[in-house]
Amino acid sequence: MSGGLRLLPWTTPEGKPCYLSADADRSRLSLLADDVEAAQLVSGEQVLAGAKAVLADRAAGEHAVRFALRRASESLTEVLRIAHSRGARVQPHDPIG
Repeated sequence: MSGGLRLLPWTTPEGKPCYLSADADRSRLSLLADDVEAAQLVSGEQVLAGAKAVLADRAAGEHAVRFALRRASESLTEVLRIAHSRGARVQPHDPIG
């Protein structure tokens, strides 16, 4: 990254987005953000597997379904923030042809 702002994979206690202004993508905070993003993606995979298991269980009660949906919603929020952040850092390219 050369200048600009990076959307970080966490928010303020009030739920507002956090940004990093840096000239290098290898700063300590940027590397920490990379690690947090990786952990959030792994967690999202685990939450997805758990949600699928709950949905496949016809005996799952309302509490289990609501818990799975709450966690899936949290994970989706994190994954969308990561996608937005990474998309903003991708340099546009010239179309071929």
